[in-house]
Amino acid sequence: MAEKRLAVVTGAARGIGRAIVLELLRQGRIVAGIDINAEQLGELKDIVKEAGFTAVTKRVDITKSQEFAEMLESLASEYGGVGILVNNAGITRDKLMMQMKEEDFDSVINVNLRAAFMATTTVLRSMIRNKFGRIINLSSVAAVMGQAGSGNYAASKAGLIGMTKSVAREVGKKNVTANCIAPGFIMTDMTAILPDAVKDAAKQIIPVRRFGQVEDVAKAVAFLASDEAGYITGQVLCVDGGMAM
Repeated sequence: MAEKRLAVVTGAARGIGRAIVLELLRQGRIVAGIDINAEQLGELKDIVKEAGFTAVTKRVDITKSQEFAEMLESLASEYGGVGILVNNAGITRDKLMMQMKEEDFDSVINVNLRAAFMATTTVLRSMIRNKFGRIINLSSVAAVMGQAGSGNYAASKAGLIGMTKSVAREVGKKNVTANCIAPGFIMTDMTAILPDAVKDAAKQIIPVRRFGQVEDVAKAVAFLASDEAGYITGQVLCVDGGMAM
């Protein structure tokens, strides 16, 4: 069984985040799931209980830097440090660049990139002290390929890649790794409601000709969080069926 290190997952209440929480619990981790949506956090807690596990859930607006940092510091104090950080929380405000307003850009950057920066700087203290850490940032194939109508989202996810590689260089000698996972077209509540024509067109540019499942991403996260992945850092793992190769 995996060593009992605390894993913190942001955007944990549904979709990919929920799957990551469940997979890390199956791997024997202590997991704290963070989200802004109290109702969905309640649903997560019920699902976790039905699966035979227990998880810590915390409601916080991760764009409120001081509140977010204090919560992470409290968790680190209670559990002897944060061993694994999964920056999964993300939002979209899709518009063509000529129509995009400043607030559309800023809100996406604040959630997708700035909050990941705040979480990373906060938990690194305990990781360095404990001489162990796994930082896993959820980027996107949009960061690798670009995506029309999502310039703000692509920029935030590309920023995560650059930040991840920089952190990997800074703290590798402390036995702390930092990696990105870049999901492609994954079936979630948001993608399920897309018109069939859009989904059919998307499948044509995916070599495996199907969409991924949230569990595909969760298993990749669990591997990068493991002791076995200790010699992997500064990498971008595309979980995309070959879409961005």
